[in-house]
Amino acid sequence: MSAEDVRDALRRRRGERDRLSADLLDLEQHPGHQLLKGAALGGETERRWEEAQAGIATLWWLFDAYSRVLARAEEIADGGRRLGGSELETLTDLLRGPSVEMKVEDVPVERRSLVRPTAEWLTLDQVMSRMDTAYQGSAQTVAAADAAWSVLAPRLNQAEAALRAAADVLTRLGGTDDELDRIGADLLRLRDEARADPLAYAGGDPRELLALDGMLAALAERRRVLEQALRIKDDYQRRADEVAVRISGVADAEAETRAACETALIKIATPVLPALPGQAATLADRLAALTSLYGRADWTELAERLADLERATAAALDQARAATAHVTGLLDRRDELRGRLEAFRAKAVRLGMGEDSALAYLYRQARELLWTAPCDLRQSTVAVAAYQRAIKRMGEAG
Repeated sequence: MSAEDVRDALRRRRGERDRLSADLLDLEQHPGHQLLKGAALGGETERRWEEAQAGIATLWWLFDAYSRVLARAEEIADGGRRLGGSELETLTDLLRGPSVEMKVEDVPVERRSLVRPTAEWLTLDQVMSRMDTAYQGSAQTVAAADAAWSVLAPRLNQAEAALRAAADVLTRLGGTDDELDRIGADLLRLRDEARADPLAYAGGDPRELLALDGMLAALAERRRVLEQALRIKDDYQRRADEVAVRISGVADAEAETRAACETALIKIATPVLPALPGQAATLADRLAALTSLYGRADWTELAERLADLERATAAALDQARAATAHVTGLLDRRDELRGRLEAFRAKAVRLGMGEDSALAYLYRQARELLWTAPCDLRQSTVAVAAYQRAIKRMGEAG
């Protein structure tokens, strides 16, 4: 190498050294490095972090070796004096030749199995290549841990906040809640697993994230139950009184259904009737049974059972009303057919057919069916339709 070549090489190597120093410091200050350093790790994260640590140790050893060779070359070239042939030859060997000796005892213990058992001489370019390989592997692990934790941390924080919120409601309610304790224990276990092995989430495996989502849903539901219990603690008597009134309404509606069925059996032939509802007594028994829960201050169970009773009472009332509507619909159908028959008769009179014997026969037949108890709705419908068709045919015939 000429003197000019030496100056250019030194300038380039200084730039490489400064860049390497900055990169190594950035790597050790990376959030992922801070997360992994000193943590109690396990699983995939522990394995990869051990490899990354070995790579980082190798990086620093190689960097120090690189810097020592460069410092020696700078010392020889320093002073601005004219370099002689022997000095240029030495500098050429340092900057281009195998000037870095990797002795087995100098290599970090955790990396010794990856090098030959005898000393190895490397050029500065080879050192740079090895450093780049070690840096890429370590940086990927550090970045992957940071990325995984960036996904996990918000969800864990959200779940822990949900657990605290539910626990606050339980504190106001008083007592304990086994289900909340179970969910909390599962959350703490999952949190510890995630902190120990965040890289288990970096490969796209959604199982743990789904578990976190499931815990969030379970915590939201448990908080809802506890808040409902808290409301029951302060408002039970009013809601119980309201349910009692609604149950009384169910009893009245079921009595109305039974009365409608009795009427239909008298006035309609072989009616298709719904099963008679009879839930009022059972609902009243369920309401009475809640008194013992209230006495034991079992607010969670009381809240769930009272809410179930409220829903059952509303459903029973709807069922009774629907049954009554079905039965009264049979009588409404009879009255509708009566009205249609009289309307058709009025039409026949307007058309001058009021004295026609055939029409009079059809009218009497239909009227007898409709005004006889019990009324056969099927035959009455057929008779009214026959009377209507006869009027139409006669009208078209002129």
